[in-house]
Amino acid sequence: MNSTALVGCTGLVILSALQAIPQKPTINAIARRDIPSVTSNTKPIIEPSSTHWPDKLRTLATTPDVFISALGTTRAQAGSFEAQRAIDYHLNLALAKAAKDSGVRTYVLISSAAVSVNSRFPYSKMKAELEDAVKELGFPHTVIIKPGLLVGSRQDLRLAEAVLQTVAKGLAAISKSWLTEWWAQDTGVIGRAAVAAALQCSEGKREKGVWSVGQADIIQLGRQ
Repeated sequence: MNSTALVGCTGLVILSALQAIPQKPTINAIARRDIPSVTSNTKPIIEPSSTHWPDKLRTLATTPDVFISALGTTRAQAGSFEAQRAIDYHLNLALAKAAKDSGVRTYVLISSAAVSVNSRFPYSKMKAELEDAVKELGFPHTVIIKPGLLVGSRQDLRLAEAVLQTVAKGLAAISKSWLTEWWAQDTGVIGRAAVAAALQCSEGKREKGVWSVGQADIIQLGRQ
């Protein structure tokens, strides 16, 4: 892996991935605002208007081998589900298309567990639709990371997530994580799993095609 592009850089998952990538590749980190923690080989690409992000990706001096997206927002932050979909689905798909047009060979999407196009829940249905759309783009390697609840510290944490995180952390403390890992994963583990999966693809250790990385695989990859 010589060069990587990342989006969703202010999220815990991508920050963890930034710290997990070996220091050899150039890391192009596209973000709306300054990235609070970066490695020495990271090149922040700060663009306040996310509509310009696909063009920023297309015009990188060197085509990245890998593109990783943990881009997403909440309905509360966006103001409506339609506004959330504009980011979580439409912008994500536009970036995936830009990556494909640029010649990226390995695409990694941080998605979610238990999503379905037949779901009654708009968020779950949207996530599943995005997964299907990026699979159809035909990257040599498409990696879908499907974690459960993300356990970590976030400024935009919703009440329900905060309660579940408290439960997960409490169970992990008394069980060395075995009571929680099947439904809640640490963001650092998820970030490292995304990087490990990308490295396996770029190093030719995985067959071409779609690789759906579930929660058990996330734990295994994230602890290597």
